[in-house]
Amino acid sequence: MHDLVSIRDLGKKDVEAVLSEAARMEKMPPKKSGELLRGKLVSTMFFEPSTRTNMSFQAAAKRLGAKLMTFYPSVSSTAKGETLGDTIRMIDGYVDAIVLRHPYEGAARYAADLAEHPVINAGDGGNQHPTQTLLDLYTIKKLKGKISGLRVSLMGDLKHARTMRSLLYGLGMFGADVNLVSPSALRMDEEVIRETKGMFGINVSQTSDINLKGVDVLYVCRIQKERFQDKYEGEKMQKEFRVDLEALRGAPEDLAILHPLPKVEEIPPEVDSDPRAKYFEQAKNGVPVRMAVLYLASKG
Repeated sequence: MHDLVSIRDLGKKDVEAVLSEAARMEKMPPKKSGELLRGKLVSTMFFEPSTRTNMSFQAAAKRLGAKLMTFYPSVSSTAKGETLGDTIRMIDGYVDAIVLRHPYEGAARYAADLAEHPVINAGDGGNQHPTQTLLDLYTIKKLKGKISGLRVSLMGDLKHARTMRSLLYGLGMFGADVNLVSPSALRMDEEVIRETKGMFGINVSQTSDINLKGVDVLYVCRIQKERFQDKYEGEKMQKEFRVDLEALRGAPEDLAILHPLPKVEEIPPEVDSDPRAKYFEQAKNGVPVRMAVLYLASKG
């Protein structure tokens, strides 16, 4: 692996290698992991707000012994009108790897084509978020011991969420059964569903009803009201389409509830103390997975 732009760039063996490396990183003593990328420079370039992705990449780089160069768009030449291409070429001359988040779909691929050093996509618009998918798969396998044959419900704004597009593909790669649960106006693009079913032959169903009977993993994403032209409509859907304690009544005791975070109205705070809520553990897994990605990219 050199660049990581899309989960579609990886085969099943590639993904398994990342998950295996992440498990190794999680168990590795800090003193040993801190030697793996010692002397390397990693630049984090985030053109959109981020907490978990940004912080976990920084933690991952530091735990590997690399030094960080943080790029701030608001105080850079970007504010003067410098193009993304020129910025990437300039940063690429300074560092050994670039972690990029950008609001435009295709920005990561464009950057990877320009840069000589590895470019890792930390989210490009509504398109791809491959390291989120890798940490999701890692979490599911860690919690359930497998991915194949699991009954997974993806719930929320499936139209706008890049996380869900990538995750459907990843789940398909490993043979899970997937139920897509969303308001009818926020269903996943049919082309994405057809592609995944065609490539992997998995069962994919769609519904607007929240039914958790027999579900192994419930993966919830927020209604992204910032991507709505009508913000009030987004807020309305946030309040109506949620998983509260009432919705969890009768759900399996070993259900794993995941969420890429941040969560807003879709999962109220009282659910956090339910033993089935695993999303903070999921977020924690971002560090060893991103350590694995940075390490493997540096070797590639």
